Amino acid sequence: MNITVRVSALVYPTETEEKVMTSITNIFPLEFALRNFGIPQLYGEGGLESLRKFHLLLRDLRILDTSRRIFMNNMEGNTIQFRLNKQVAFVGKVNFPVGEESLGSIHVEITSDNEEDLMKIIDWLAPDTVEGVPVMEIEL
Repeated sequence: MNITVRVSALVYPTETEEKVMTSITNIFPLEFALRNFGIPQLYGEGGLESLRKFHLLLRDLRILDTSRRIFMNNMEGNTIQFRLNKQVAFVGKVNFPVGEESLGSIHVEITSDNEEDLMKIIDWLAPDTVEGVPVMEIEL
């Protein structure tokens, strides 16, 4: 299974690069580069391994149902795109904001070779549950 995980976040003048980096790496342990398109942006890319911490956090925080709904609603072809709250990520937690936030969000894109593999990623990250307990856990 070949997947690509792209994570980015803008660094606004009221923020420090280090704090934005901490927010991202608390969820996605990747190497990040600083790009500048007028506003500096931290950008990193990885594979399945970069999702393992996120996978565990979704269970620890008991947000599998919400996560699955967000992934399914934001799936287009063989790609899922979603945002995470930077400030919540700074303390090692996950929150999916409703819209774009004033300080921007962490943008995440997960792409696979095909929709079938992407569904396996969704099933692994956020499986169907009964009363909040996964019906079946799969290994990737």
